[in-house]
Amino acid sequence: MNFAHPFLDGKPKKLMIGGRWVDAASGETFETLNPVNGKVLAQIAMGEAADVDRAVAAARAAFEGAWRKVKPFERQAMILRLAELIEKNFEELSLLDTLEMGAPMKRAIGNRQRALGLLRYYAGQAVSIRGDTLDNSLPGEFLSYTLKEPVGVVAAITPWNGPTVGTLMKLGPVLATGCTMILKPSEEGSLAPLRLAELCLEAGIPEGVYNVITGYGHTAGAALAAHPDVNKISFTGSIPTGQKIAQAATGNLKRVTLELGGKSPDVVFADADLDAAVPGAALGCFANSGQICCAGTRLFVERPIYEEFTHRVAEFGKTLRLGDGLDLETDIGPLVSSKQLERVCSYMDIGREEGAQTISGGARSSQAGHESGNFVPPTVFVDVKNDMRIAQEEIFGPVLSAIPFDDIEEAIALSNQTVFGLGSGLWTRDITKANRMAKALRAGTVWINCYLAIDPAVPFGGVGMSGYGREMGPQHIEDYLELKSVWTRYG
Repeated sequence: MNFAHPFLDGKPKKLMIGGRWVDAASGETFETLNPVNGKVLAQIAMGEAADVDRAVAAARAAFEGAWRKVKPFERQAMILRLAELIEKNFEELSLLDTLEMGAPMKRAIGNRQRALGLLRYYAGQAVSIRGDTLDNSLPGEFLSYTLKEPVGVVAAITPWNGPTVGTLMKLGPVLATGCTMILKPSEEGSLAPLRLAELCLEAGIPEGVYNVITGYGHTAGAALAAHPDVNKISFTGSIPTGQKIAQAATGNLKRVTLELGGKSPDVVFADADLDAAVPGAALGCFANSGQICCAGTRLFVERPIYEEFTHRVAEFGKTLRLGDGLDLETDIGPLVSSKQLERVCSYMDIGREEGAQTISGGARSSQAGHESGNFVPPTVFVDVKNDMRIAQEEIFGPVLSAIPFDDIEEAIALSNQTVFGLGSGLWTRDITKANRMAKALRAGTVWINCYLAIDPAVPFGGVGMSGYGREMGPQHIEDYLELKSVWTRYG
């Protein structure tokens, strides 16, 4: 595979506003770094409040202009053309993700079907939006029906742990419903969203429908969240930022969808198929270096198999190849930044201070060639109590906390002892036990005898401090639509 990248031409990356590449109003840029070696990949425009104003104005003009007159089947055709272009350029987009946030190329390329599936699913949704004709009980002759109309200008704020797929998850429903969007990607995951802006224009999506403001959350992100001409915010990221966004949205009562963090339980019963559960539980935590919001980082194991299972998971983690994502043999890449490396290492220290023990990993990688990178090997803690910080706080790294339990009642109680409620998993051959657990777990998703299964047709989201609203599935489209009731008196 050719790892040269035409998008990284040495020129500073600009903002995409109204179909044009423009400099930030301040003229300033920031660096995006390769997490493998700390080298600069590109200079990126530092968008701020003035740039947000320009982008919102462009999105509003597009929404009120020709885009509003585009018919559903025409939007569908545009989405399908975009999917074709993304399929053609998917290795290039995957390489940008790998270079900027460290995802192994084989994982990034493996997301091809998910990315294309998202767009093709929303292409179908574009021609499936409909209202209802409703009977009413008023005397006389009245016809009542409903219309569904696009909510308007959408602000989307995405994290760095999956730039390509994360962007498409926000863009798909915008295009399907006829909304317009301003994207503020993470400063550590901006390259693929900017490249997608080029592909949108190539696909014939009108100027101003998809705008990209790069920069920092406390400036560009905050201005976007509070902007009075934004109708909806879709945010994926941390709880503290999500809380600030929810507060900022009260100014004009924006609609808000929040997909926040997690500390998801993965429950293994003694009757489980352990040959399937070991890799399932391990990859449920270690995939993408643990940088997945719904990662199964709390492993609850029935006591008779606790020692065997935890050691098998630890040994499986040791077989995963840790290295540069450009190597197609790499299973686990680096953490996204030195800041994230420091955070993960500090939590491993906290775990030991609280009395937990590591049976694998537990420190920054000392492997040759990793000196300049943000590498942490898969780590398994045992002797963990459910009230320890490593069992309650989101670490966002390849760190697994293993806790024994004695029966299903205790498994349910331990699993639900968290402020989060995003994902959850369980492994058992007993269907009665599985269904009882699925009903009792407080989480937006329950995986039974699998983990991290995701499809565009199935809603994903959380409860509690994991946020509200759903992404993907038919419910996702509804969040981008306003319902209008129409009454007609006749006769």
